[in-house]
Amino acid sequence: MKNWNPIWKNHGIRILPGPSSLWIDAKGNRFHAPNFPGFDTLSTLEAIQKTGYDYSWFILTEKIIEKEFALSGSEQNPDLTNKSIKQVLKRILPGPPAPVQAFKERGEDFVVANNVKELVEGMNKLVGNNLLDFINIKEQIIARDRELDNPFTKDAQINAIFCARKYIGDKLIRVSKPHKLLDPSCGPLIAVRLNILTRKTLGGLQTDLNGAVLNHAGEPIPGLFAAGEVAGFGGGGVHGYRSLEGTFLGGCLFTGLRVGRYLAK
Repeated sequence: MKNWNPIWKNHGIRILPGPSSLWIDAKGNRFHAPNFPGFDTLSTLEAIQKTGYDYSWFILTEKIIEKEFALSGSEQNPDLTNKSIKQVLKRILPGPPAPVQAFKERGEDFVVANNVKELVEGMNKLVGNNLLDFINIKEQIIARDRELDNPFTKDAQINAIFCARKYIGDKLIRVSKPHKLLDPSCGPLIAVRLNILTRKTLGGLQTDLNGAVLNHAGEPIPGLFAAGEVAGFGGGGVHGYRSLEGTFLGGCLFTGLRVGRYLAK
C-alpha cells in the first residue's frame, strides 16, 4: 500500500495478512488456491501479472482488519519496537491497531462502504475505470459466505481459516473468527488496493564459489570478496528461486567459511 505518511518518495508499506480476506484481481475475479492471503507469494505474483494489471484487491470487514492486518516496519509496530508486553496484549482488544486504523482512515488505497454496491463504486473510482462489476463481485461474496453454512466446506480458503485458528496464538491475535462478509454486525466493508512492490534482493553481488565478486565480464575483481546475504550464492541463491526468509543463516555461514578458507590460503 502507499504510505499515507511517507518517510521517502514512493514509500510503500507491506501488509502481513491473515487468511480471511477475499482476494480478487483487477477485473474482479477471485484468485484460486494456492493464491490466498499469506500463502504462496510467488504463485500469486505470477497470477496477478497474467491479468495484465499491476494491482489487485482485498475485500474484507472491520472484524477481519482488526486482527489480520499487520504492517511491516518498525514505525508501524510501536508495541513490538518498544518491547511493550502491555501494548502487545492490546491486540486482543476490539478494533484495529492504531497504525492500521490510520491507514484505513487516510490511506489512498482504502475504500470503506456499508454495502457492496457502494464499495464497488468506490473501487472503480479509485482506479479510474469500470472494470469491476457490482453483480459479479456480490455473487462471489455470496458464494464465499455460503461456504460458512456447512462445517464440512470444500472451499480451500475457508478450511485454511478454521485450521489456522486451531493454534491458540493465531486464534487470539492473528486470525479473525470466521464470519460472512455480508454480516452487518461485522462491517463496514473494506476494500484495499494492493500494489506490486519490490522490497529487497536476495543476494546482490555475483560471486564465484570462493566468494570473489565478479565484474560485468564475469571476471573476479581483485581484492573484493562478499559473504552473507549480499553474496549472490549465499543469500537466496543457495536455496533457489523459492527460498524462504529465515533460512539464509546457513548460506551466510557457508559463504563466510568459503571466503575465510580461501583467503587463509
